[in-house]
Amino acid sequence: MKIVVCVKHVPDATADRTFTEDGTTDRASVDSLLSELDEYAVEQALRIAESGPDVEVCYLTVGPDDAKDALRKALAMGGDSAIHVSDEDIEGSDVFATSLVLAGAIQRHGFDLVLCGMASTDGGAGVVPALLAERLGVPAVTHIEELTVEEGALTGRREGDTATVRVRGGLPAVVSVTDRSGDARYPSFKGIMAAKKKPVETLGLADLGIDAGQVGRTAARTAVDTATRRPPRTKGELVSDDGTGGIGLAAFLTAKKFV
Repeated sequence: MKIVVCVKHVPDATADRTFTEDGTTDRASVDSLLSELDEYAVEQALRIAESGPDVEVCYLTVGPDDAKDALRKALAMGGDSAIHVSDEDIEGSDVFATSLVLAGAIQRHGFDLVLCGMASTDGGAGVVPALLAERLGVPAVTHIEELTVEEGALTGRREGDTATVRVRGGLPAVVSVTDRSGDARYPSFKGIMAAKKKPVETLGLADLGIDAGQVGRTAARTAVDTATRRPPRTKGELVSDDGTGGIGLAAFLTAKKFV
């Protein structure tokens, strides 16, 4: 079975992230790393590989040269190989163009199961798995918190607001997993050293048969019109308890419509 895990190299969520003048994320001013939410997809792929024979795990990312760091982190956790799609014309692509490039690379490699995180920690759209499934012509099973793959079929559990839903589907398929699917493992020193020797294939748009006019900023269907920094946190209101603290607290909660 071939598993392809889509991962993304994103600006550190703990850093002071901003936009550039053209409305795209400023990736040069902060350190970047493997998206934390994608680590859960990596973990699920490795668990499936450990539970059965003849399972190949390949990681896939789209981005500039330093996006390889995300692939090496994933390979250090486990897995067999990686694919890096890098092309200057991809810069500024939105989720639609990104899904086009990812689908092209996945079809070229071959797959039985595609795993994704529930969203990226920079864009946060959370729609790439569904877009991928549409482009690949396979079912999409999204926001799964418990995943098993046995005998050519997958079973997943999804927690809703009012009910727990269990879903089942055949392969091939695209699956996204949430941050409740299982803690991701830490790369061991042995894994880090082994990752340096694992193959990473670099592809461009020409290798995927994709025209440059289909991707990039000019082809994007979405754009950031304006961006405003989050205002600084204001000092909280202190309710003194001089015997009437309960009344003051109740008045505060009522004014804020908490009660």
